[in-house]
Amino acid sequence: EDVALAAARLGAVWLALVFALIVLPSALGISLGISEAYMWVLVKTLEWATIRIEKGVKKPRPQMLKNSAANGIIERDETPMEKEIARLHQVDFEFSDVFYFCRKGFEAIVEDEVTQRFSSEELVSWNLLTRTNVNFHYISLRLTVVWVIGVIVRYCFLLPLRFTLAAIGITSMIVGTTMVGQLPNSSVKNYLSEVVHLTCSRILVRALSGTIHYHNKENKPQKGGICVANHTSPIDAIILTNDGCYAMVGQVHGGLMGIIQRASVKACPHVWFERSEVKDRHLVTKRLQEHVADKNKLPILIFPEGTCINNTSVMMFKKGSFEIGATIYPVAIKYDPQFGDAFWNSSKYNIVSYLLRIMTSWAIVCNVWYLPPMVREEGEDAVQFANRVRSAIARQGGLTELPWDGGLKRAKVKDTFREEQQKNYSKMLVRNGSIG
Repeated sequence: EDVALAAARLGAVWLALVFALIVLPSALGISLGISEAYMWVLVKTLEWATIRIEKGVKKPRPQMLKNSAANGIIERDETPMEKEIARLHQVDFEFSDVFYFCRKGFEAIVEDEVTQRFSSEELVSWNLLTRTNVNFHYISLRLTVVWVIGVIVRYCFLLPLRFTLAAIGITSMIVGTTMVGQLPNSSVKNYLSEVVHLTCSRILVRALSGTIHYHNKENKPQKGGICVANHTSPIDAIILTNDGCYAMVGQVHGGLMGIIQRASVKACPHVWFERSEVKDRHLVTKRLQEHVADKNKLPILIFPEGTCINNTSVMMFKKGSFEIGATIYPVAIKYDPQFGDAFWNSSKYNIVSYLLRIMTSWAIVCNVWYLPPMVREEGEDAVQFANRVRSAIARQGGLTELPWDGGLKRAKVKDTFREEQQKNYSKMLVRNGSIG
């Protein structure tokens, strides 16, 4: 009984400290400086570790470390096919003309530009987490001791703290939205719903030790519009709702996620679809059009890539959300990989494993840029509009823009696309057409 009583008292003290020092300030949108002090210590520690690594590494040199991380395994020739084999229009065909396609084929086998976007981005220098860069080896006993201390801090202190905060945030979300959902539709209900969502999102961000920098807030999404952003992680939604409220769009889930969805939709007009409805494009478009037609409803938040990309690129945007005719509010999200890997490789990790990795990282640090609103221009189809928005997000976030469908994460390239490239090559050989 004494042990149980002592444990209960310790738990009560723990919860009291968490509420007083973190939860309450988070709910009020203020900071006591604890996060700032933690980040300062963390930055200094990582800077020291980087210096130790650079001193200990003889081959390759630090500059080579940087280049290898930035350029990948192979050095690519970015010359387009038209220029590379333009001489086919000037001389007769030679067997060596096929070497261009052989080289491109070998490059794709070794390291294509698509599948590498679905694995964790490479770091310039080790950040004392499990994931390292390809050049890291044992450096010194001192660095190893610091890493061991870091493991103890992350798993024995930060993980329990973050789990406690996450439990408080999720419980508050379910209870708060359920209570607000019982009120009749009115401006008061809408206001209270936004307060609940915003407060709980702030607590969840603290559960990730999140440090988020929002830029150009004058461009924040407005009601009756659609907010589109690049997609790196499931926590993207929490990152954005920490600074404003949105109506979510997604498929109905079971388990804990389903409980949250059913509770939140009572308080806020989120747009949830059953599995059978997701495939009905006309139904999805109609539901979204009805939502944006009401200028009193929150802006819809959509990630048009449809899957998570590894914080280095932006892939093809699905055209559905750009066919509706609403004002589009682009948002660029860029995480700092030095403090933790936010990317969710859903093909490799389930959601529980992913959240464990996130909650045992040092912190989640990212920049969010609100871009000026964009509308579909006259004569512009939905695909062109989607590409224009994607380009703006890529430029602002310093991300590589790729025309590939993120669905290639789990599927193969369509036969029609491969046949199109074969036809282009054959046209050049017989010289009765041009590359289109």
